Amino acid sequence: MPPLELADLTWEDVRDLDRARAVAILPVGAVEAHGPHLPLATDVVIARAMARAGAARIEAQGLGALLLPPLHFTAAPFGAAFPGTLSISPATVTALVVDLARELTRHGFAVLAIANAHLDPAHLGALANACEAARRERLLPLVWPDVSRKPWALRLTEEFKSGACHAGRYEGSILLAECPNLVREDARRALSPNPASLSTAIRNGARTFEEAGGSRAYFGWPADATAEEGRATVEALGEILADAVLGALATGSAT
Repeated sequence: MPPLELADLTWEDVRDLDRARAVAILPVGAVEAHGPHLPLATDVVIARAMARAGAARIEAQGLGALLLPPLHFTAAPFGAAFPGTLSISPATVTALVVDLARELTRHGFAVLAIANAHLDPAHLGALANACEAARRERLLPLVWPDVSRKPWALRLTEEFKSGACHAGRYEGSILLAECPNLVREDARRALSPNPASLSTAIRNGARTFEEAGGSRAYFGWPADATAEEGRATVEALGEILADAVLGALATGSAT
């Protein structure tokens, strides 16, 4: 049975939930260039898949899980030069997430978990600031497993760990598993590998996809993507989210 989606419920449905044992899950992505073969909302598709998979595992542990409408817009300066990328300020993202945490605290939810699939440094900084602000205000636990860091990154694919993974095999595989109709297959199959590591380029000071070696807004091996790998990766992302939530509840802290 799929997890409950807040937007599909009535206010009386929400009133009757055991909110003190319910985890609200916020899928977070971006509207951003993902090569010539994947849709602008690729990160949102991945975040929703992570949220659904994580919710199933959370519910298996006797807790409730409720999917919030996804956050589509965030800081995406690395792809800002590409038509279609919609980048907003990090401060706006931080403020929105903190406001949402305040509302969920008011409604008595147990945890706000962020299923994040967008790895632009400006966006990651905005989420980190939101977590810190929620802690300062003593809001409900805000759980965010940052998959760009250990230990979570070690549980994902080799391409992901290489840093050459934007719109490559890692993301393309998930899209083939989740919504193959949105993948431009002719373009994907024709793309040459781009082994330039985006994460290494960021450490070396790159500020855009172009500076990092991604003139067409993709990195990695997109032609090698498979739906089978995508399904396995979604399961791994769901396990990461659930483990982070359960760990935070067990220790009384947020991640």
